[in-house]
Amino acid sequence: MRKEFKIENRVIGHAHPCFCVAEMSGNHLQDYGRAVEIMHAAKEAGADAVKLQTYTADSLSVDSDRECFQIHGGLWDGMTEYQLYQEAYTPWDWQPKLQEVAKKLGLICFSSPFDHAAVDFMAAHQMPAYKIASYEINDIPLIRKVAALHKPVIFATGVAYAQDIERALQVCKEEGNEEIILLKCVSAYPTPYEEINLNMIPALAETYDCLVGLSDHSMGSVVPVASIPLGVKMVEKHLTLRRADGGPDGAFSMEPQEFKEMVDHIRIVEKALGNAEYKLTRKQEQEHNGSRSLFVVKDIKAGEKITPENVRSIRPHAGLHTMHYEEVLGQTAVQDIEKGTPLAWHMLSK
Repeated sequence: MRKEFKIENRVIGHAHPCFCVAEMSGNHLQDYGRAVEIMHAAKEAGADAVKLQTYTADSLSVDSDRECFQIHGGLWDGMTEYQLYQEAYTPWDWQPKLQEVAKKLGLICFSSPFDHAAVDFMAAHQMPAYKIASYEINDIPLIRKVAALHKPVIFATGVAYAQDIERALQVCKEEGNEEIILLKCVSAYPTPYEEINLNMIPALAETYDCLVGLSDHSMGSVVPVASIPLGVKMVEKHLTLRRADGGPDGAFSMEPQEFKEMVDHIRIVEKALGNAEYKLTRKQEQEHNGSRSLFVVKDIKAGEKITPENVRSIRPHAGLHTMHYEEVLGQTAVQDIEKGTPLAWHMLSK
């Protein structure tokens, strides 16, 4: 798989900053004006992109009260699948307009398709990337249709078995598409910290030889920030204006200030990580001059011996290296040496 590629004008790769994505999901609450507000909030919070979801309730489920369609427990307890998707979906006619808003703001806008019609719709509107939700990672015809477009494909792996990931990647390879990101995620809303298993991130990268990211549904920013040293090149978090406003995903979504703090902390960690080469920075080189060396700490007359009483290791680094301490002891001064003088070889004679 390719280790560097573009989503629109943004390069994704090991040598580039993490791609920070705000997931709008159903946090627009069926209000287009609020959806636009979320786009602006994402920009102000430092997001690189906003992600939408392209589906209808009818493309994901059927309107039925049968037990298999009932949701038990969690945030959506008591709803049917169909009712949830009706409440959460993003009207398709909004999406081209939201793309225009994103363009004006300097944001990338892409989406998750959930059926073939959604893929066609996204392609018609030239969306620059396609995210496959983890519940769709076993939909091989859908993945093949997406891969054939030769746009970057982002796979969530929340409910995926290893064979699901392998099969999805194989389909992409067959279609000649190797612009892939695998997202570590857990499909629990919100996700308990003990179920996240961030240590799987480098294992995903090594096993599948591709770029990796994180789709995080836990509360706060600790988990995404902690994922940066593990190699993630994309972080996705749900964004809402105010959790108190409710909505299907509101309870585990970030508010704008929280998203901004997350992005700021990610950028700090990226700077702090630097590289693995053991080499002093320019500042460290300057500070090295403050380290210890050998100094005359008591006036010495010509002909006197060097002893622990008249030469010691002290700061700064202006005299002989301290590794020569045992060597200079017992040597004779060939000149008068004043207290506070950095010791040098020309002052001594064996």
